[in-house]
Amino acid sequence: QVHLVESGGGLVQPGGSLRLSCQASGFSLAPYAIGWLRQAPGKEREAVSCIDSGDGEVYYVDSVKGRFTISRDNAANTVYLQMNSLKAEDTAVYYCNTIPLGPWGAGTQVTVSS
Repeated sequence: QVHLVESGGGLVQPGGSLRLSCQASGFSLAPYAIGWLRQAPGKEREAVSCIDSGDGEVYYVDSVKGRFTISRDNAANTVYLQMNSLKAEDTAVYYCNTIPLGPWGAGTQVTVSS
């Protein structure tokens, strides 16, 4: 069965850090660009970051530049999102997906609150 599993979310205070993981099962992530997206309550899902399959070119939405870092470990079949200096507005369910989009996973909840 082909699917992606997100993990690593949780409750963190403003200014804190989390590392999200996106692990593939049933297929190899290596040939795909991978994106992290998030959806906050009452808002549309937005792209946060993505990483290319080849040269590792990365993209970040302006609101997370300088705070988030995306990386991939093809041997581990996993893509990571290191999130530092977290803000309340980063609170959302975070999803990963292949590009082009495939099936959605359950996501992982990130809550930034004091």
